[in-house]
Amino acid sequence: MKSRTWASIHLHSFFAFGTMVVALTGYLVRTWWIYQIVLSTVTVPFVLCCWMLPETPFWLLSEGKYEEAQKVIDTMAKWNRTRSCKLSELLSLDHNGSAGNKPSQVEKHTLSDLFYDWSIGTRTLIVWLIWFTGCFGFYTFSLNSVNLGGNEYLNLFLMGAVEIPAYIFVCFGMDHVGRRSILVFSLLSSAVTNGVIMVIPKDYHVWCVVATMAGKFSIGAAFGLIYLYTAELYPTIVRSLAVGSGSTVGRVGSIAAPFCIYLSSVWIFMPQLLVGTSAFVSGVLMFMLPETLGKPLITTWEETEKESSSGKLLSTTDNTALENIAVVNSEDSGLNK
Repeated sequence: MKSRTWASIHLHSFFAFGTMVVALTGYLVRTWWIYQIVLSTVTVPFVLCCWMLPETPFWLLSEGKYEEAQKVIDTMAKWNRTRSCKLSELLSLDHNGSAGNKPSQVEKHTLSDLFYDWSIGTRTLIVWLIWFTGCFGFYTFSLNSVNLGGNEYLNLFLMGAVEIPAYIFVCFGMDHVGRRSILVFSLLSSAVTNGVIMVIPKDYHVWCVVATMAGKFSIGAAFGLIYLYTAELYPTIVRSLAVGSGSTVGRVGSIAAPFCIYLSSVWIFMPQLLVGTSAFVSGVLMFMLPETLGKPLITTWEETEKESSSGKLLSTTDNTALENIAVVNSEDSGLNK
């Protein structure tokens, strides 16, 4: 639990580093096909890494794969140099049978479950809009960097570099003032920054770059945070569906970004107007979503309903037990104070 924030957010720092590498590669390699080969071949070895990643204990338990979940817990304990925990004792589960066998009560979930009721459906639509805005603004700022004047490779490099402090800001801010507050601040700041860009004269190249970097900082912070925030808003049984569907909607924003850049031929500030408007609307709608700071991960729809009605989250047995695993392990490691 203590590492969840930094681990999930700083994964995006490597994405930012990749943007910087793209700019540097483009500056050094001017032949387009060699450029494509370089950027394509460096990703090949990482395909093999996908097979090294285990499933999460939360998901395995939700699917009834108790023995596989126990193996993952044992592996986690081994890597953290602490003793393992018996899930059968903590959760009082009957997991007789071969590993991987699912009990009959385990249900399959579809995209329609993200519209479980009116409250959850509204939440899903707002989350999808935020995903769209994040990707739309993120790639619009990146692609439009070549139109700012000056060295286009340096502009793109700076658009990637500014994301790293944005993620550091998110990590410190979200654990002190909350996920929702930081996300609202980032989206509304992006909207304001786009408005500022629209009033800066085109001849003020340096100020245009600085304002664009500020806008990329804000939208980058929102883009990095939405992954974790979405995962915390939904119960375990549909968490992967929520993040996956949000990412899919976000890619619609990525597809729209290049066309948004082309609209600058209609009006030079059309990209800033569209990104700023969507960021403002998303930021305002964020106030309808709950805060997840300091709350355990939701495991059932009942918890979600209680959260929506009372603003407080009551843990179920499964959730409490798994959270206790972290406490037990930290005590064994001498980290619990």
